[in-house]
Order: sequence, then C-alpha cells, then structure tokens
Amino acid sequence: MSVLPSKFIIVALLTLALGACRSREVKSAAPPPLVPVSVAVATEESVPREIHAIGTVEPSATVQVKSQIAGQLMAVRFVEGGDVKKGDLLFQIDPRPYQDALRQAESAVARDRAQLRQAEANQAKDSAQLKNAAAIADRWESLQKQGVLSREQSEQMRTNAETLRESIRADTAAIESARASVENDLAAVERAKLDLSYCEIRSPISGRAGNLLVHAGNLVKVSDVPLVVINQIEPIFVTFGVPEQHLADIRKNSGNRKLPVHVSPQNDPGRSAAGFLSVIDNTVDSTTGTIKLKATFDNHEHILWPGQFVNTDLAVDTLSNVTLVPAEAVQAGQQGQFIYVAKSDQSVERRNVTVGQPVDNRVIIEKGVAPGETVVTDGQLRLFPGVHIRAVAADKLEPGGN
Repeated sequence: MSVLPSKFIIVALLTLALGACRSREVKSAAPPPLVPVSVAVATEESVPREIHAIGTVEPSATVQVKSQIAGQLMAVRFVEGGDVKKGDLLFQIDPRPYQDALRQAESAVARDRAQLRQAEANQAKDSAQLKNAAAIADRWESLQKQGVLSREQSEQMRTNAETLRESIRADTAAIESARASVENDLAAVERAKLDLSYCEIRSPISGRAGNLLVHAGNLVKVSDVPLVVINQIEPIFVTFGVPEQHLADIRKNSGNRKLPVHVSPQNDPGRSAAGFLSVIDNTVDSTTGTIKLKATFDNHEHILWPGQFVNTDLAVDTLSNVTLVPAEAVQAGQQGQFIYVAKSDQSVERRNVTVGQPVDNRVIIEKGVAPGETVVTDGQLRLFPGVHIRAVAADKLEPGGN
C-alpha cells in the first residue's frame, strides 16, 4: 500500500479540528443574553407627610346596664352580641309589686283629696256662720247701748263670733295640711310610676351588646352587678401615642383644620378606615416621652372593633415634589439600601439611596434616584453593574427571578 493516503487522512483531520476551534471562537464572541426584569418609572408627586404609630380601638361610649329596682328578672329581650338601638327593650323585671305600690299611692291621693274637700267645706260653713254671727253681734251691741239688752248678752254674741273666727283659722290649717298630704301622695304616685317603668330596662345608647351576664329567673338588686355591657361603635375612637418632638408640628397644623388619620387592622391590612384627629392629650407621658392622641371614625362599615390593634397614619402636612418608586425596587445591601437603575443602553447601574416614608405600596426616595428614571422592581438577584436587561411584565417573569 502507498503512504500517501495516510498523510491525506491526517491533513483532513487537522483541517476539521481547526474548523471546530474557529466555530467555538465565533460562538464565544456572541453577546451575553439579556436578563429579563420588571421595571417602573420614578415619579414626582406631592404626598402627605405622615406619622406612623400603633393604635388601639376604643368605643366612643361604654355603658354597664344595671337594674334600678330590686326584683325577679322575668325576660331577656335582646340577642347577645347583637346591635341595639337607644330605647330598645333589653330586660323585664316582675312588675307586680310595683303595680301594687302604684295603686296604694293613688288610693292615698284619693283619700287626702277627700279630706281636703272636707276641710274646704268646713271652712266655707264656718265662714258663713261667722258672717251671720258678726252681724248679730253688731246688732246686739247697738241694742245694748240703747239699753234694750244687757251687757252680758252682747258680749256673749261677740264671743260666739270670735270662736267662729278661730274655727276658720283651724279650717285653713286643715286645708293646708290636706293639700300638703295630697302633694306628698302625688309625689309617691310619680315615684311608684317611675319604679314601675324601671321594670322595663331599655338601652341608654345605640351600640353593640356584649355577653349576657345575668340570666332570666335570677333576682337582681338595685345597682348591683351589670346585666350586660353595651359599647357604642358608631362613631368609634382610635388612641395612639407619638413621640413628643412631633407635638409642636401637630398642634400647629391642627389649629385651622382637621388632620386626616387612616388606620388599617393589623390582622386585615387590606381594609382601611378614614377619620380625623379629635383630641390631643393635655400632658406628655414622662416615662415614654410620647403624647397621646385620639382620632374619631364614623365606622359605619364596622371595620374597627373595640380592643383591636391598628396601624395608624396621621397626615400632618403635605410634602411637595418628592420622588416615588415602588417599594419592591429598594434592596438591602451591606452598605445600606440600593436600587438598580436602568440606563438608556439597557444596562443597569447600582445606586445607594436614602429612603423616606412609605406611601401605600411605594416609598419616597430622598436621595439617589431622580424623577423619570427607570428602576428595576423584580429580578434583581440576577443583576450586577453593567449587565444588560430586557423589560418584561411582572406576570411574565419566571418564578424565582428575584
């Protein structure tokens, strides 16, 4: 066999190897793929300057319903935990003893009124007799002066007239006593009616009833234990404390307008309620260095509940022309918080930022980003300075991209 074919095979293999190397060099020279991320544009807006605190919900009024009379509790006329209106019937106490007391008081009024009429009749009779006796006494005195009657007869008639005058005075005193008795009896009737009305215990306020504390069939005493507790929750209060360094600012801005307050339950942050600052406490707590504030909410939808803890935002004034970005754009690093900013050539730049107060799902950037710049909001874990990106919608980004 000839040696020439072997050399030909070797040359062919070297040519193939050189072609493969060149192919790998071409592939390695291709640009790296773009990293898919979600982006948003920083905006410039005016937003309220807020003070954040944890507040406690309190009812605007709390009433412990007690009995004002003693007796047996006959019936309960409300549903535990239900809403009640002012004047609604809550409890009924056995009215029979108080009905008897009312009848007795009314009978005493009738008796004393009869005695009053008798005293007035006696006075009228004695007045008529006095008038006649006085006329006779004057006539007899004239006859005595003429010598027709003796002096003893004239004085006897005069004495009779004086006796009738004293009887009239006694009649007047009896009338006054009878009238006083009638007034006293009328007061007893009113008291008996009042006690009888207390047999029906009605709600003094509109609100939400709590648990039943005394059940039907039990004997109750005057102002003894509460029968039920009612909380008024429309309107409702939220109390919260803020550091005393905010006091001057709050007083200044609340002087000519009501400062808005927004709260959201800690166990349901998706719901919120709007109210206004209504009370600034008159002293600073020296142990905590805070001032206690109270906000009022109409609470028609019953979002707030007494005893509940809520996140509270007090809007003191307005911050003008601030830069806002989505909160998820801010990342935490070893040197502090930073944001990836997309440049015009689709590369990214890492910038350290100073973050201000949150505004809903956004935050204020006090330093590091200007309005109109594009920031990365999702996919930051795959980024580093200089890498190029491709903006995609948040729902199109692969899970775990951030």
